[in-house]
Amino acid sequence: MAVPEGLSATPFSPRYDDRVEEWIDVYGHAVPLFLTDPAEEYEAIRTSAGALDYSMLYKWHVEGEGALAAVDAVFSRSVRGLGEGRIAYGVVVDTDGFMIDDVTVAVLAPGHVVVTGGNPATSTCLTAHAPDGTTVTERRDEFAVLTLQGPRSREVLQRLTHVDVSNSAFPYYTFVRDVLVAGIGAQVSRIGFTAELGYEIQVPRERALDLWDAVLDAGADLGVRAAGALALLTCRTEAGMIMGELEYDRTVTPFECRMGWAVDFDKGPFQGRDALLATKGTAPGRVVSVVVDTAPEAAEGARLELDGRDVGYVTMAVASPVLDGATLGLARVHRDAVKPGTALIAVAADGCQADATVRPTPVYDPERTRVRA
Repeated sequence: MAVPEGLSATPFSPRYDDRVEEWIDVYGHAVPLFLTDPAEEYEAIRTSAGALDYSMLYKWHVEGEGALAAVDAVFSRSVRGLGEGRIAYGVVVDTDGFMIDDVTVAVLAPGHVVVTGGNPATSTCLTAHAPDGTTVTERRDEFAVLTLQGPRSREVLQRLTHVDVSNSAFPYYTFVRDVLVAGIGAQVSRIGFTAELGYEIQVPRERALDLWDAVLDAGADLGVRAAGALALLTCRTEAGMIMGELEYDRTVTPFECRMGWAVDFDKGPFQGRDALLATKGTAPGRVVSVVVDTAPEAAEGARLELDGRDVGYVTMAVASPVLDGATLGLARVHRDAVKPGTALIAVAADGCQADATVRPTPVYDPERTRVRA
């Protein structure tokens, strides 16, 4: 199926667009919901490795003498304290402390910082705090990003590069620049959205198809598969990882969407710090995992009731292989409903009701051991 009108193709789409049955819109780009069998794509991520197109996220390059200061002024964690080759994950909030974006930050040089996220409003914040001579440029269209996720991703990557990608040499939340992957100049980051060992490989857009072919060829005997959005969304739901406009929007603070840990009050001033400090410990709700006794399509968006009163709603629901196919959702709920084991009633759009139970988050690898393996 051709890329739908009004959406942009990604650098990798020539490798699969003729076999896509359903596309979804991710930041204005057409992304396949699945490429073959979504269950097999999910299984590849959990047991071998899945290769996924991840070129859609915004990449704001902040450059100039004031680059560190500009990012530090809006990012919830210390940028100046980042060590060489490290990645920081945190949030950008507005002046009232409400969520704008969850982002990663990588310092390429003292005068060059890259912020990766999903909300154009982040660029507005960065630009507002950039001193004269410092620029903020969105450059995602220049690059292709392939994310390789799964327990055998390291083995596949090592076949394609002479760089040591062992755990000791290349730990979680680090990146390396100017390396060759399949003979292509690349930046590789150890990061992901699946709760598995994984890497993001960034290359110039014109080398996208060369990278795609090389990765899938190198991992063919290991069971590596190309995967679509459904497999990724299932993994992220099981992992309890948040998404903008689902688990958060401009009505909630980081404390309500499981990102309070990423707010560093000791780093000094940043946009929204005072508002967050004033509301710390008073969050009215939280994002939780819920198991719902109905199909995912009925559970998604369903209102949640506790003792007859409305306490929240399901943001996304999937059939969870980890839970033997049970419907698992993430939900935004009132603080009265956050305790694991709390029994709720899910009320679908058509009025049908189903039992729901709060579960500990995440339901998959709660100690996050796999990503650090």
